[in-house]
Amino acid sequence: MRAVVAVLIFVTAVHAGLWGLLRESQPAPDFRGVLPSVSYAPFDGTGHPDVDNIPTTERIRSDLKTLAPMSKAIRLYSSTGGVELVPPIANEVGLKVTVGAWIDKNVDRNEREMQAAIELSKRNSNVNGIVVGNETIYRGEQKVEDLIKLIQRVKGQVNVPVTTGEIWNIWIEHPELASSVDFIAAHILPYWEGFSDKQAVDQALIIYQKLRDAFPGKRIVIAEFGWPSAGYNLKKAMPGPFEQAVTLRNFVHRAEAIGMEYNIVEAIDQPWKFFEGGVGPYWGILNASREPKFNWTGPVVNQDYWKLATIALLVGFLLSTPIFRLARPTMMQAMLLSAAANGVGAWVATVFAYWTGHYFVWGSAFALTLGLTLLVPLVLIAMARIEEIAAIAFGRGPRRLWKAPEASADKAALPAAAPSEIKSLAATDAADAPLSPAAEPEPAAAPLPPKVSIHIPAYFEPPEMLKQTLDALARLDYPNFECVVIINNTPDPAFTQPIQDHCRELGERFKFINAEKVQGFKAGALRIAMERTAADAEIIGIIDADYVVTPNWLKDLVPAFDDPRVGLVQAPQEHRDGDRSLMHYIMNGEYAGFFDIGMVQRNEVNGIIVHGTMCLIRRAAMDMAGGWSSDTICEDSDLGLEIMEHGWLTHYTNTRYGFGLLPDTYEAFKKQRHRWAYGGFQIIKKHWRRFMPGASRLTPDQKREFALGWLNWLGAESIGVVVALLNLIWVPIVAFADIAIPDKILTIPIIASFVVTLLHFLALYRLRVKIKVPQMLGAMIAAMSVQWTVSRAVAQGLITEHLAFARTSKGGLTMMSVEFQAFWEAVIGVLLLVGAAVLLASNAYREIHEIYIFAGVLVLQSLPFLAAVAIAILENSRINSFAFWRNTGIRTAELIGLRPVGLPGAIPAPQPVGSELPKDGVR
Repeated sequence: MRAVVAVLIFVTAVHAGLWGLLRESQPAPDFRGVLPSVSYAPFDGTGHPDVDNIPTTERIRSDLKTLAPMSKAIRLYSSTGGVELVPPIANEVGLKVTVGAWIDKNVDRNEREMQAAIELSKRNSNVNGIVVGNETIYRGEQKVEDLIKLIQRVKGQVNVPVTTGEIWNIWIEHPELASSVDFIAAHILPYWEGFSDKQAVDQALIIYQKLRDAFPGKRIVIAEFGWPSAGYNLKKAMPGPFEQAVTLRNFVHRAEAIGMEYNIVEAIDQPWKFFEGGVGPYWGILNASREPKFNWTGPVVNQDYWKLATIALLVGFLLSTPIFRLARPTMMQAMLLSAAANGVGAWVATVFAYWTGHYFVWGSAFALTLGLTLLVPLVLIAMARIEEIAAIAFGRGPRRLWKAPEASADKAALPAAAPSEIKSLAATDAADAPLSPAAEPEPAAAPLPPKVSIHIPAYFEPPEMLKQTLDALARLDYPNFECVVIINNTPDPAFTQPIQDHCRELGERFKFINAEKVQGFKAGALRIAMERTAADAEIIGIIDADYVVTPNWLKDLVPAFDDPRVGLVQAPQEHRDGDRSLMHYIMNGEYAGFFDIGMVQRNEVNGIIVHGTMCLIRRAAMDMAGGWSSDTICEDSDLGLEIMEHGWLTHYTNTRYGFGLLPDTYEAFKKQRHRWAYGGFQIIKKHWRRFMPGASRLTPDQKREFALGWLNWLGAESIGVVVALLNLIWVPIVAFADIAIPDKILTIPIIASFVVTLLHFLALYRLRVKIKVPQMLGAMIAAMSVQWTVSRAVAQGLITEHLAFARTSKGGLTMMSVEFQAFWEAVIGVLLLVGAAVLLASNAYREIHEIYIFAGVLVLQSLPFLAAVAIAILENSRINSFAFWRNTGIRTAELIGLRPVGLPGAIPAPQPVGSELPKDGVR
């Protein structure tokens, strides 16, 4: 435990050190003067000024008192809607005002704006100019000649300079506009032109000089210069608090040095401008709470940096504390887990910074909340997978795996003897007298081991396959067992009569039941089998109709029941037909991961999932748990959990004692996975109350294992599909509406979760599953391919209580469906790829990094759907046959000269037919 504490302290110290090393501090010229002018809008909150955002006198007075020490003047953009209150209040605090008249296509509003501006200039001596229209020509809302007429009307009625505010290139393109105004009010905003923050000031000065050269002798005012503190990049232009502070301080320093007249846009953040490309709300030098975003002197630093670091360290440490609950963790195991926890802590701090540093309208707040809500289980799943990687790669190895007891040589050679006989033999040996045959005691009969009743339920199973199963049971090296074969709801005698005859041939140990109109699916059949079970059977064995067991199955596993606390022993599934095709080969590899990785780890906390076949159950435990229930279509897992809830111990062995058959087709594979997932969700609905404190005898570790297991499987697949579909819906909003682009705090965790899942699969397969790399990669594709299937099962579980039990087709009797078995996966997968392409095409000009990341997320999310498409195509193609690959290898070797081309040999002599052969075998 001391080592774990030391590791946690070390990782936390490293994490703190990284925050210290990564703390950004940038130099910038100091500015101790007063700005000549800043843009001011007296609005508060996210409401639009044209609808419900009306400023109050109190808000304006408070704002202008804050701005008065910082600026000599303010620029307004409108003269109505409450903005007309600003000039007289500005006069109270000594601020000059450049009045604005908002001009657009609304003739009546334009008239009201101009008249209001004229009146304000006449009534307020601190008005130093009027700006008629703001980027009106750029927005295409007025023609140049029409705007000139409006400007001239205003000029004729006031005694202050009159101009219009336009982007700098509009002035150069329309010199007649420059001739109509008293001074040029040019907007230079390098962000919107895609220049980086390091290029911005140079670009502004170049443009300023270009304007001076184009209009010599004309007064030129840079009416807007600024840089956003948050939002999305535009080409090379990166918004951010550091970028804003350094850019503005550099600009002011150089502008003051050359005597430039300028106005900074803007004074206060405007959250209602969320429609301006993501950066609209963030141009202020004060935030919406009227607090300075940066200092004008000294190095530029993040003033909240150490607050964020504290959050990251605290969350990281708290998430590391579950390590103390692990049994004897190694230092490397604890280090990896603590590092992952601190990584999550850093992400939480980033989320906090984003949440507190951005403004949200209802829609964006809902989208962010929904995204974070969906990310929480993904992060928990990723951490659970990292925990499994740490346990398997760096932990101490399995300690509870059941191994068959090794009998000593003496016990194997001698029968059990009574104490008196042992004493007699010892005395004889002491006298060194040979024991005569007549005096040698009769060996006592060895007591029989517990009786096992093996139940084999069958439903339309191929008779020859089932015969192989029964023949293997007949060869069991165990003296005390019976077999109960129950064929249910199979009226065709072609399936029942051969098995009845075969049971009769195998002897009285084999009981045959042909049950019709059985209710309750497989569980109903097993309940009937229990009624026909021998009264003295202490252990119930369950195997599927396709399983061929090894002779030592019972001999090796029944001894586990010598411990009276043990209620169940589970052996893994294995398959004997993995070489049928390439598809079956990768399917077999996919199954192996569950039995060699997940089950082994769950067994360490007595939390295995019972999967029916190759299972031995103590009869008393089964009776205590209520027997087979038809409440779910996964009656085996349901019963296993019931047994654990009653406090029984379970054991698992990863030794293969039985070999079954794989699903015949990809359709059958998906149907089986759908049944498992739907049944698993039924089990959650049935048992969740028993996970409450005191509701069962489950230990905290068992509850955690089952909860994480359900989340890791059902939750991960379902959330993956939900997020993919939501992202599809979001694509047109991002691509065409240019709003609500998913931020990196939402997209990067999805990519990280995918990477963790990939590493989890590859690392654990290499460490635990004894298969070759090509089969492992194929198994990964097979595992991904059922995401849609599992999510559909969970969705059906949410809205239905029961579905019919679907038999998994095995034995080669099932023909492939003519329908394409991955239609919906193909539709969704292609849509995700098309969505990614649309995002990339729409982003060709803007080059927004978040859109590139979002497109990458869509591509990653398409992979599970495309994996299903790939397997469905593989199943029906020539390359699914191993013969194709063997022949291709031979042809390739012949073409490149590594193998001689086979030529037809001499024609062999004709062989004699049966009637020509000598009867005695000699010619």
